[in-house]
Amino acid sequence: MSKIKSYITSFRLRTLPLALSSILMANFIAAYNNVYQWKVGLWAVITTILLQILSNVANDYGDAVSGADNEERVGPDRMVAKGNISFNEMKVTVIVFSVLSFVSGVYLISLGNFEAMSIKAWGLFALGLGAIAAAIKYTVGKNPYGYRGMGDVFVFIFFGLAGVLGTYFLHTGGINIWLLLPASAVGFLSAGVLNLNNLRDIVSDGNSGKNTLIVKNGSNWGKKYHAFLLIASLVCMIIYGFAQFESLWQWLFLLPYVLVFKSLGLVVKNQEPALLDPHLKKLAIATFLMVIMSGVGLLF
Repeated sequence: MSKIKSYITSFRLRTLPLALSSILMANFIAAYNNVYQWKVGLWAVITTILLQILSNVANDYGDAVSGADNEERVGPDRMVAKGNISFNEMKVTVIVFSVLSFVSGVYLISLGNFEAMSIKAWGLFALGLGAIAAAIKYTVGKNPYGYRGMGDVFVFIFFGLAGVLGTYFLHTGGINIWLLLPASAVGFLSAGVLNLNNLRDIVSDGNSGKNTLIVKNGSNWGKKYHAFLLIASLVCMIIYGFAQFESLWQWLFLLPYVLVFKSLGLVVKNQEPALLDPHLKKLAIATFLMVIMSGVGLLF
């Protein structure tokens, strides 16, 4: 594999639709409320893409350093562990995307619907720094939070609450309390994708000292937890649908949940962790489709 292909593989572009789900949800709701600003929408997408790639390359680097990426791992190949990219080269890549994410984030904040040096701007600046730190510290450093069972919490916050509420705040300079529902819905589904990843990797994670919630509590607990995440997401969206009801079009978001719960049934019955890998893609795609259908319903 060429060096360029190795870097593109390390970016794990298939993770981008899930990462963009919360941003698109906020953009759609802003458009529905006639407060959408195209520059904010565009640069929120660009910044999120940079942050997600940063998270992916940092994960590639961190898991290779810790030994979590080994011959027992089931998922896609990791470039540092395979030797396609050296430790130093990946470390430089992490630094480059940290800088790009920072610059893009600062410009995004400058586009927000508030004064440049206001408390609101500084609050978002702190949130942006937190997002960069979270992307790196998931598997990198002396005490990465992903190795202490905290990954689910951070995914829920940054892929759900921060993504939706933060982006909407940039459009408007304010927050609608009802947005906690779609924000939580996306966050629960995103945590579900991570949970599937951890269910798949329970053996290799346990042997390498990566103490995810699944390693701590076991597969049977993980399947029940997975069901809770998916059901909680659906409940949040149904409540939001009733609270903001104007048209039957708004219920289009229910269609992708058919895929979500079909996959759930197979996950619950599964006895072979390696066979869970396809379900990660299905849940990520279903999450993205749920957001798209929500947007179509709101706009039409």
